[in-house]
Amino acid sequence: MAVAPHTPPERAPYSAIVDRPPLRLPEGKRIAVWTIVNVEHWHHSRAMPRTVLPPPMHQPFLPDIPNWAWHEYGMRVGFWRFVDVLERHGVTPTLAINGSVCRQYPRIAQEAFKRNWEFMGHGYEQGPMHKVEDQRAAIRETIDSIREVTGRAPRGWEGPGLTESDSTLDWLAEAGIEYVADWVLDDQPVYLNSRHGPIVSVPYTVEINDVVISAIQQHGSDEIYRRGVAQFDQLYEESGDSARVMAISVHPYLTGVPHRINALHRLYEHIRQRSDVAFMTGEQIHDWYRGQRCPEL
Repeated sequence: MAVAPHTPPERAPYSAIVDRPPLRLPEGKRIAVWTIVNVEHWHHSRAMPRTVLPPPMHQPFLPDIPNWAWHEYGMRVGFWRFVDVLERHGVTPTLAINGSVCRQYPRIAQEAFKRNWEFMGHGYEQGPMHKVEDQRAAIRETIDSIREVTGRAPRGWEGPGLTESDSTLDWLAEAGIEYVADWVLDDQPVYLNSRHGPIVSVPYTVEINDVVISAIQQHGSDEIYRRGVAQFDQLYEESGDSARVMAISVHPYLTGVPHRINALHRLYEHIRQRSDVAFMTGEQIHDWYRGQRCPEL
């Protein structure tokens, strides 16, 4: 009897990218660029998931007005800068959305749906999945809240902070999720093993990700442009032999602020200089990959 997958190496058996048959994108494209806009619900009654100001005299306090408001700025203002930049460059992103955003910020969810953005589950509220008391219920509630807006269940999932427990992948597959973004281990999609069959890992990023760049490493305002250009140019060169996926992950309260938004605009300007780039959503990458590779049963 086969042992059910449990550990990360069992979920994602090792595969060297140089040993794989080439992947080919449609219409002669050589690299897929995937943009993920993360919108989150930070509940005012809890400690903030991320902070920009430490508490005075290192004394934690609730409500944490400055850090809650720092995030709230992104939902009120920064998000709409993303709408403008993405529209200008003809990019349809994937919206990684907490289920509760659909109910707490319906204006944002409705705008994304109107613009035909893909909705990807991002937990119900912003907090680590392995600390959720009933993950199955949280997954169901997230799916249901997205379905209320879009009329259909999301096909993809990104855990808050990319968090999973040992069983999260099984519960996601059980709920009908077809791909995940938590496993930042490759430049091409790969199959992950679950108790309910294979699930695709679509390449996400902690490198071209403004949480890492701006909030953790605290680089200058144009770092997403400088790093993004270097990332794109290298992946583009490598994709001559086999297609690659480049992810760009942004949050309204970080890249959506006035002194950073132009760096994102310039990054898309650079990428758009190449005519053989495919701007794709997560589900489009999933479908393309499934058409190229069958899981090993």
